[in-house]
Amino acid sequence: MLGLLAPQPSPARAAGILREVFGGLPTPFAFRLWDGQEVRVGGDRPVCTVVIKAPETFRRLIGNPTPYHFAAAYVESAIDLEGDLFAAMDVANAVETLRLSPLRKLRIFLSLWKA
Repeated sequence: MLGLLAPQPSPARAAGILREVFGGLPTPFAFRLWDGQEVRVGGDRPVCTVVIKAPETFRRLIGNPTPYHFAAAYVESAIDLEGDLFAAMDVANAVETLRLSPLRKLRIFLSLWKA
């Protein structure tokens, strides 16, 4: 859904979207965006950090935030994982419970145009 017509998200907008989508998960983890900004979700002491290397990767992941898509991005070297990789499995299990309705995905897509 988040294809070629999507704008380049600003790091600030990406941070807001990450907090919105992942903020309710019980396992604390973090994202580091392509500009170096760290976004913590689920608590203060992240067990691991997902390093998103480019805005295009962010758009792909947020369009369908499943462990499978994160694993594929990792294999492609589009993201890195820092920290305890065994604890990252707890994060993956928590992410597995995420469900974004088509309407919510559309709202997130449209919000990429905001500053």
